[in-house]
This record gives sequence, structure tokens and C-alpha cells, in this order.
Amino acid sequence: MQRLRVTIVLAALAALVLPAVPASANYRVGLSEQDARTFDQPLWQGLKLKRVRYIVPWDYYKGDGAGEVTAFMNAARAHKQEVLVMFTARRGCYHNGKYSKSKACRAPSKKAYTTAFKKFKAQFPWVKTYAPWNEANHVSQPTAKKPKLAAEYYDVLRRNCKGCKVLGADVLDQSTVVSWLKDFIRYSHNRARIWGLHNYKDVNRHQSKGLTNVLKTVPGEVWLTETGGITKFESSGFKRSPARAASATRYMFQLASRFDSRRRGYKSRVTRIYVYRWWGEPDATFDSGLVNPDGSPRPAFEQFKKYAKHRLK
Repeated sequence: MQRLRVTIVLAALAALVLPAVPASANYRVGLSEQDARTFDQPLWQGLKLKRVRYIVPWDYYKGDGAGEVTAFMNAARAHKQEVLVMFTARRGCYHNGKYSKSKACRAPSKKAYTTAFKKFKAQFPWVKTYAPWNEANHVSQPTAKKPKLAAEYYDVLRRNCKGCKVLGADVLDQSTVVSWLKDFIRYSHNRARIWGLHNYKDVNRHQSKGLTNVLKTVPGEVWLTETGGITKFESSGFKRSPARAASATRYMFQLASRFDSRRRGYKSRVTRIYVYRWWGEPDATFDSGLVNPDGSPRPAFEQFKKYAKHRLK
């Protein structure tokens, strides 16, 4: 009986800290996805989402992936999506926890990056929302220890994409995120007012430290550009559990609602979230899909559908 009382009290305290998600939350919702098949799915179409985030290898036009990128971008445009484009390293450069030292995987020079961006912009002139580099502070990227270079990429986008929304840096909520961001801000002269954050740790462990650290560090807006409930990620202690992923998805909305307005002691607020991803991959190391491979909904989809519908404008 005593244990039951304690459980009830703790649940009540949790409810006070993170109340139910209000319908009038001040942020907008999109999907982070790499597969163009998504746009033909009845469940996706029923959501009426207007935003998608897409990752593009910085020199995509040189390899076999050019057709894949073109197909996705054309499909997104046909479905009237605002596409947040992020550039990233070549496929295969990060393997078994290590980033390749090969010449092909080196970070592009500022000149090479500029040339590549101009090619992309010429092919897709309708895109107006960009981030210079995906998860720039993580070891899977050549910018992990080069915030100055990441800041130079940001400057390239600002100069060559007038009238565009350009995120300053897109980062993972790891332990070094604050120091990395401070270096980026110093090198970019603190001009950025929109930032990207991947906060899986917060969402799936029902905490807020990763997000609040960033909100206290960067000015303006924070977009949760990659987030969501994890169905399986055993290397981080998450064995397969669709129910846990659904709970984390609900918490994701609660967390965003808690920090979607300015708070004392914080420099920024949450204004967008992009949930990764649509398709589940049961056999992969990491699985956070909202639907199964056959397109049937998972419990997390129901939570997403329930709360996303209020945040589409």
C-alpha cells in the first residue's frame, strides 16, 4: 500500500512538471525522412503535414545518389512540402564508430562547399530552408572537431541564399554540445538565430537537460530537427518496445510544449520539431519508425497523429 501511495505521488508530481500537451502549442511539426515512398502512403497523406527534413550528401551530384536525391526532392515538391535540406558527409565514411581518414571523406574546403551548394541551388531553386551540416558536432561527421569550418559553411549559405532560412548549426545533444556551440558562435560572429538539435536522449529517457543546455546557450529559435521515440537501439540500452516508443513520442510533445515560449534564464525557445522517421526498420541497429515496413501503424504513430494535427500551419 505504501509503495502504491509513493507511485501515485510521483505520478502527480510528473504531471505538474509536464502537463498534458496543449492544443495551442507555439511550435510546428514536420517529418524527417529519406524515403520518397512516404508521400504516397495513405496514413502520411491523412496527417496533412507540410514540412519535411531531408539530408543530402554535400557532393551528391558526383555519385550514384544523384537520382535518389532528385526523386525525393521532386516528390516533396509535388506534395507541396517545405523541405529543410541539410548537407552531410558521403555515405560509408562513418563505420563501426569511426570516421574514415580517406581523401574522399575529408571535409570539403569552403570553396568546394560553395561550388556544391550552388549546383544544388541551381537544380532546386524553390528550396528556401537549409542547415549547413547535419549533426555537425558528432564523430560521424568531419566537422566534429572543426566548429570553425562548420561556421564557414554557414557563412556560405547566408551569402549565397538570399531570402532563405538558414540554421546556424545542427547538433546532437552530447556532453560537449555547449562548448562546441560556443566555439561556433564565436567563429560565426553570433549571427545565427535558428539552430537545429537532435535530442533523442532527452525524449527517450524522459529528461530535459540536453535541450535546456542548448536553449540557454544559443539565441533565437531551436528546431528539434531529429527527434522521436526509439523502438529499438540496443547499444544504448533500448531493447525493442513499441509501447516505450509511444510513451517517448508523447513526452516529446510535452517537452516541446514546455519550452515553446520564452522562459527566464533561457536565450531561445522551441519553434519546430521534425520526427525521425516514418518507416520502421526492425532488423536495423536503430529503429524509430512510426509505421511498420508494411505501412501499418505502430503505437507511436497514434501519439504522433493525436498531437501533430494541432501544429501544421
